[in-house]
Amino acid sequence: MPLVDKLLILAMGAQVLLTVAILVLMGRERVPRVMSGEIDVADIAVERTAYPLKARLLSNSFDNQFQLPMLFFVAALLALQTGLVGWVEVVLAVLFVALRYVHAVIHVTTNRVHRRFAAYSAGLAVLAVFWLWLLFRILSLPSI
Repeated sequence: MPLVDKLLILAMGAQVLLTVAILVLMGRERVPRVMSGEIDVADIAVERTAYPLKARLLSNSFDNQFQLPMLFFVAALLALQTGLVGWVEVVLAVLFVALRYVHAVIHVTTNRVHRRFAAYSAGLAVLAVFWLWLLFRILSLPSI
């Protein structure tokens, strides 16, 4: 397997790691509160407002990992499947994932919305470039 393929898969793994890390942190915030009776299960069955702010921020950040990252995974898998992984794809993938880490850290710490939006928008822009570049490369291939 070429190095660029491995690096793209590594970027995908880093995104999965971020998602799992947020899930673990969220569980550490939520489960003890429910198990101790601090929060009644009926109060969280439909919405999250019974949880303290930290748990809600982690929950929102976790949910966010199933939005733009899904489009990233599809693009990365498409690049791998078509054999079109090059250094441009790797750099864009690593940059996208790095911006997802920045976004998540802001989301679960200070939650400064303007900074979080900037990180999200930058990630979206990188993802758009990734997709446009990938589509250009695929559509430029000669037909067999």
